[in-house]
Amino acid sequence: MITSNMADNESVECITEHERILQEIESTDTACVGPTLRSVYDDQPNAHKRFMEKLEVRIRNHDREIEKMCNFHHQGFVDAITELLKVRADAEKLMGQVTDTNRRLQDAGREVTAQTEEVIRCRIQQRNMTTTVERLQLCIPVLEMYSKLKEQLESKRYYAALKTMEQLEKVYIPRVSRYRFCQIMAENLPKLREDIKDISMSDLKDFLESIRKHSDKIGETAMKQAQQHRTFNSVVQKHDSGMGYTKPVYSLNGRTPTQHNGLAAEEGIDQPEEEGVEEDQSEEEVLTAQDLVDFSPVYRCLHIYTVLGDRETFENYYRKQRKKQARLVLQPQSNMQETVEGYRRYFNQIVGFFLVEDHVLHSTQGLLTRAFTDELWNMALSKITAVLRTHSSYCSDPDLVLQLKNLIVIFADTLQGYGYPVNRLFDLLFEIRDQYNETLLKKWALVFREIFELDNYSPIPVETEEEYKSVVSRFPFHDAEIEKQDFPKKLPMSQSVPQIYVQVKEFIYASLKFSESLHRSWTEIDDMLRKSTNLLLTRTLSGCLQHLTKKPHIGLTELVQIIINTTHLEQACKYLEDFITNITNVSPETVHTTRLYGLSTFKDARHAAEGEIYTKLNQKIDEFIQLADYDWGMPESDGQASGYLMDLINFLRSTFQVFTHLPGKVAQTACMSACKHLSTSLMQMVLDSELKQISMGAVQQFNLDVIQCELFASSEPVPGFQGDTLQLAFIDLRQLLDLFMVWDWSTYLADYGQPTSKYLRVNPSTALALLEKMKDTSKKNNIFSQFRKNDRDKQKLIETVVKQLRSLVNGMSQHS
Repeated sequence: MITSNMADNESVECITEHERILQEIESTDTACVGPTLRSVYDDQPNAHKRFMEKLEVRIRNHDREIEKMCNFHHQGFVDAITELLKVRADAEKLMGQVTDTNRRLQDAGREVTAQTEEVIRCRIQQRNMTTTVERLQLCIPVLEMYSKLKEQLESKRYYAALKTMEQLEKVYIPRVSRYRFCQIMAENLPKLREDIKDISMSDLKDFLESIRKHSDKIGETAMKQAQQHRTFNSVVQKHDSGMGYTKPVYSLNGRTPTQHNGLAAEEGIDQPEEEGVEEDQSEEEVLTAQDLVDFSPVYRCLHIYTVLGDRETFENYYRKQRKKQARLVLQPQSNMQETVEGYRRYFNQIVGFFLVEDHVLHSTQGLLTRAFTDELWNMALSKITAVLRTHSSYCSDPDLVLQLKNLIVIFADTLQGYGYPVNRLFDLLFEIRDQYNETLLKKWALVFREIFELDNYSPIPVETEEEYKSVVSRFPFHDAEIEKQDFPKKLPMSQSVPQIYVQVKEFIYASLKFSESLHRSWTEIDDMLRKSTNLLLTRTLSGCLQHLTKKPHIGLTELVQIIINTTHLEQACKYLEDFITNITNVSPETVHTTRLYGLSTFKDARHAAEGEIYTKLNQKIDEFIQLADYDWGMPESDGQASGYLMDLINFLRSTFQVFTHLPGKVAQTACMSACKHLSTSLMQMVLDSELKQISMGAVQQFNLDVIQCELFASSEPVPGFQGDTLQLAFIDLRQLLDLFMVWDWSTYLADYGQPTSKYLRVNPSTALALLEKMKDTSKKNNIFSQFRKNDRDKQKLIETVVKQLRSLVNGMSQHS
């Protein structure tokens, strides 16, 4: 039972599964039936048979349903076929009509089609023309700008051309960049830029070459107007009692330098602008930079390089080239020191160079900087000072040195007005001032020597009051006694004294010329004048006087006049100090005021002249002594003094009469010196080693000459000697001769060494030398003296005295 039930359940399940499979086969695509059919075979055994049976049953059911449907619709199908057969005839008739209508329509529309195609072609052409116009409207501005670019290049408007290029590149060409001509333009623009750079650089080089040539003219104009300005200010300052003001004189692009009068600026004087000056200024033509040189190449090149983004390259190139030109400008000509024009051209070029630099500095932004111009100026200052120091040292003409100083002052004032520091130039002027003084001293040395050469060394004769006033007007001479004398009369000094005094004043004026415009106070100028005058007196004039006194042709009379002249020049020194004080208005009582050394100068010159008087007087005495012709072996004297000695005494008398104009001490010293020299010369004559023998007669003759000398000394040839002071010059000779004339050897030997000795001034060696000369004479002349008792006794006495004198001499030598 159970088995039967299980079989029935399995059969039901199998039937249900087959139904599912069949439904799946019916609803599934034929390509996918494989897996479904496979499941039939994978199930229970003989399941496919039961499936096949089930399939056949399903097929039969579908066949019966198809048959029922066909039977249901067959009659309607037949009716439809019948209806179609009826409609075919009408369709054929309609087809013919449609074909005919189409043919007629085609024939009628062929002309319309042709016209339509023509309209279409015109519409296309119109559209193309519109497009072309639109494209041309885009291209024409590009072409116009390019044409404008070409015109700008041809007219050398390079900065505008660069702006046009920039517009082409950024605005116009991008709109039509697809066209080939625009590509060619775009490729050509960099080349045009390079061409513009090259052209502008070439113009700049031409400008630099031109400015080097025009610097001389620019500097000349600036310095000339600066000089006019200084002169104008000086006149106005004097007219307004020291109130000065400035006035524009030279402009570069409207910029005017500020100039100051040296003394007014130094003293701090205000400088107001007066209406009259403004009127003069408006009437005066003010030159601008463009009047002398065209700066457009610099501006153009600067703008071009700025637009091209290469400004730094241009700035470096410009500064480098200007530095090179500065070095060329600062190179002096080899013979510059020969004329002032050489210095003028040198300064003109430098001023022109730095005025151009100043103009470029203020008319451009950043091309030049103040630091660069200061560096360039400092380099130039070092070179200028070195050049001027070297070349001025070769200059020996004070007028040329003075002109050089004036040029340097104008040069410094001109550049100072443009902001360049010039203190080093004024420091250099102080060095040149010393050199100027040296050239003045050399020049005045020649002047003094010429004056001394032409002087007659005799008192100045004045015949009339006018002549006297003429001399006094040139030289400060005042003497009450001479003024009381009637004309004609003579002034004590010679003609050279007023000439020397005038020349010293001229020297002060010449020295003052250099001190002007140095921006120094009058106190400093006063000190400069006094120092330079001191150099003139202590070195130049003193040297000329020293040289004069040593000249061979200057005799005793001339030397006496020189001493008189120096005395009057010495007295005139205070007037020279007053002269300097009147010029500078600086009180001589000022603490730092330098005093003139003229007193010491003329004293030294006078002492030198006095020494020359003593020397020449002694030389003259020696000349007379050389004329002495003694017969040293004469048995007896002539009974009168020698002729040469009387001539000598007469010469001394006449000479000392000339000395009456000398100061008393000078005449007394000269007289005493002459007597001492004469005494010494006479003593040396008798003690000469070449003189071997002297007779007593010769001693007597020599004694007569010495007596004349003593008489001359006692006659007071020069007043002022007290007692027998002058006679003491011959005391040595007198005691020696008295010893031999009296033959008082016992007294001499007994009193030797005693302060009260009668023969205190007789030296044993001197007495021994003379005694030996007389002993030899006695032996030679008295051949038979040994046969006469008196002569033998005298000879023995001489030998005894000689021995004693030798012992004294030996004792003196041992003691010493």
